[in-house]
Amino acid sequence: MTSDWAVPARYLRMPHVEKGMAVGLFGGSFNPPHAGHVLVAEIAMRRLELDQLWWIVTPGNPLKIGRELKPLEERIRLSEKITDDPKIKVTAFEASYHVRYTADTLALVKARNPGVNFVWIMGADSLRDFHRWQRWQAIAMTFPIAVIDRPGATLAFLSSKMAKTFDYARRDEDDAPLLARTPAPAWTFIHGPRSTLSSTAIRDGLVKA
Repeated sequence: MTSDWAVPARYLRMPHVEKGMAVGLFGGSFNPPHAGHVLVAEIAMRRLELDQLWWIVTPGNPLKIGRELKPLEERIRLSEKITDDPKIKVTAFEASYHVRYTADTLALVKARNPGVNFVWIMGADSLRDFHRWQRWQAIAMTFPIAVIDRPGATLAFLSSKMAKTFDYARRDEDDAPLLARTPAPAWTFIHGPRSTLSSTAIRDGLVKA
């Protein structure tokens, strides 16, 4: 089993960005990464007109305690293998700063990158349980959020606690290119092609990546 300490140093630093850039933050355990994740990233890149997207491989997921997690180095390697867009930057910088929760990650990113326009990206399946995330309202107040459609979760943008709480901050999907430069709280739901792949199904041997 590969140790997380075998992760090359370049992945433990935040990717380089310039002031004024529009940058998407797409985090997850990616256990394992698959074509559905790539589809979400590609839709976000195109619809939000991003200069960069950070594919953030997390050391662990507090909401998924008890599930077997492949070593960080392996999840990074698999992520690199399936992403070929040079604007998508695979990173595991959270491991260097010992942050566990998304709210802490976003606060750290904001503090270290003044003048950069970040937007948090999540699949609609995550939106359903977003209110269970640590300090979820702080997340929504830190950066705008783009929710990308996922199979079986299309109506989450109407029924979820987050959608109801921040209904006033929802932006029209047609304005997605403006989202990264819109002050938080602001969010939009982006429809598009959907993949039925899931990391759980792959781990259980039900489908192939």
